Amino acid sequence: MTLITKRAEAEEIIKNAASNHVSLAIFCTASHWNTEAILIAADNFAKKHNIKQIPVVIAMTFTYQYMPQASRVTRSNNPQVGFISIMEHIKALCEREDSPYHNVTVLTHLDHADPIKDKWGLTEGLPYLTSVMFDAQKYPYKDNIKMTREYIKEHGHEVLVEGIMDVLSVSGGSIAKSSDNYVEKATEYIKSTHVDFLVADLGTEQQSTTVGVAKYLKQRARNLTDRLGKPMLVLHGTSCLNDDQINGLPDDGIIRVNMWTRIAREAGQYAAERLIERIDGIREGNFEDAESKQYLYDNIDKAAEIMEKTMGLLGYANLVKET
Repeated sequence: MTLITKRAEAEEIIKNAASNHVSLAIFCTASHWNTEAILIAADNFAKKHNIKQIPVVIAMTFTYQYMPQASRVTRSNNPQVGFISIMEHIKALCEREDSPYHNVTVLTHLDHADPIKDKWGLTEGLPYLTSVMFDAQKYPYKDNIKMTREYIKEHGHEVLVEGIMDVLSVSGGSIAKSSDNYVEKATEYIKSTHVDFLVADLGTEQQSTTVGVAKYLKQRARNLTDRLGKPMLVLHGTSCLNDDQINGLPDDGIIRVNMWTRIAREAGQYAAERLIERIDGIREGNFEDAESKQYLYDNIDKAAEIMEKTMGLLGYANLVKET
């Protein structure tokens, strides 16, 4: 049960996380090396805390205008090829009992999937997926509800579905418009669509270039969770939060936490600095200095370090331990 694609199995894992006061990490990927970094982070955390089958969500967008991750996976820029390549890579790394990361339970997720542009991912891609974010935020509100409800009616028995009712803030792009009656509107949206999770506007900024500047709306998250009676909120734009802000998310009813930008940026910066340190060897033609492996390994190691720390902030140490 290492790679999860069955809805019922995923529900059990999420229920267990919630009961142990854990926000599940959704780490996005746009490359094979970032995918392995996610598995390394989870495996390292599990070994240090003696956790059996530690769960983590590996996600990617398809053609999302702000960051089309599936398109970035291969030089062909073909999102279908990139999507399948990542999914098969996950299987190779953790599905068999002798695979290096077999102790990591992977839930796969299609992020920011547009109902029209990303139809392939939302339909043909379902055999690979545990959950999808049905992203109708840019459509008129009534159309959003109608499309989301119809998708769940047709495919909700196959995958867990995240819904979103409003336009989230994106650095250099759209700006969220929050209403005073947000809790009431969100409750009605969930009731009308029957989504499993709500991607809520909690004041964060996606694709953020800063950390700790955004005002996270903690009280809104708590009020909404109280109204819903259970944790079912998903947080996007986590890269803009500092460690103290991330550390309290399980208390606020945030059941899934989406993060990528900060990890990719800081891992890339670290690997680039190590590359610069090797510049003399590169100019001299030293193979190990010039070949891309060391840059990628540095990137992987730094990304894994950041993600492992994040898992600690999300309460992963509270997971049931192996007996």
